[in-house]
Amino acid sequence: MESKNGNRLVLISGRSNLTLAEEISDSMGTPLCERDLTNFSDGEIFVQIQENVRGSDVFVIQSTCTNVNENLMELLIMIDAIRRASAKRITAVIPYFGYARQDRKVQSRTPITAKLVADLVTASGADRVLAMDLHAGQIQGFFGLPVDHLYAAPILTEYIKTQRYKNLVIFSPDAGGVERARAFAKSLGAGLGIIDKRREEKNVAHAMHIIGEVKGRKVMIVDDMVDTAGTLTESVKALMSAGAESVSACCTHAVLSGPAIDRINGSDLRQLITTNTINLDSTRNECRKITVLSVASLLGEAIVRIHDETSVSSLFDY
Repeated sequence: MESKNGNRLVLISGRSNLTLAEEISDSMGTPLCERDLTNFSDGEIFVQIQENVRGSDVFVIQSTCTNVNENLMELLIMIDAIRRASAKRITAVIPYFGYARQDRKVQSRTPITAKLVADLVTASGADRVLAMDLHAGQIQGFFGLPVDHLYAAPILTEYIKTQRYKNLVIFSPDAGGVERARAFAKSLGAGLGIIDKRREEKNVAHAMHIIGEVKGRKVMIVDDMVDTAGTLTESVKALMSAGAESVSACCTHAVLSGPAIDRINGSDLRQLITTNTINLDSTRNECRKITVLSVASLLGEAIVRIHDETSVSSLFDY
């Protein structure tokens, strides 16, 4: 694909979520660039771009999900290889941005790793970043280059509307997610509630108090990600104990690490609606409660607009 200024658009994918990259490619009608991407016997990553990208507008698609360090390093090495192949511009398309939760110092002598990763992406040679539902919006400011930040909310809310829930109330699993939950509630014409939780240690949270009407209502918990599902399943337990008719949940990023699948399967959660920013091809076979929606067309449209240097702002609608 060529833009009005004649620059060729090139799509190239890492190994973290090849399924999503192929869907983006199909939605745009642009084939993925051929590359040799392997590991040496000691684990070091080798990349060779097998097509000419000189003077091209290159988009590197790579979620930095599990294995986070491997996939992050793979992204950096790919960007470096493309820069040394004389690409005109490189956009790092990062549907899921790992290390985003470490966006501030919450204890003494701890790092701000989200800033470190942003610096690494910048130093590797990227010219801009396209991301989706960053854990905190201010992470955009950690980059010293332009960032386009998309939201999956329109895709998630449109699906929820098709389910025709009656007496629906949207719940935030913590105070920090109230803005997101309020936007969902407004779009769906639903009520709004908050779960007050206390986090005792990393990946361990306990739901404490429920603020909002629950009894006899269908509840939808809204969050940006589900990792070990501890917060989610504790919230489900608290809401069902408070008289909820049913509890479902939706999120953009289904990390689902450690005991997450067992916790979800063993809980009263009716459904987990998520997107394919992280590859869930194998996970869906282990948990039938998961519904996966594709963000490929949204990312593909953003890539085309960035390439053509037209406005992307309408895609930011929350």
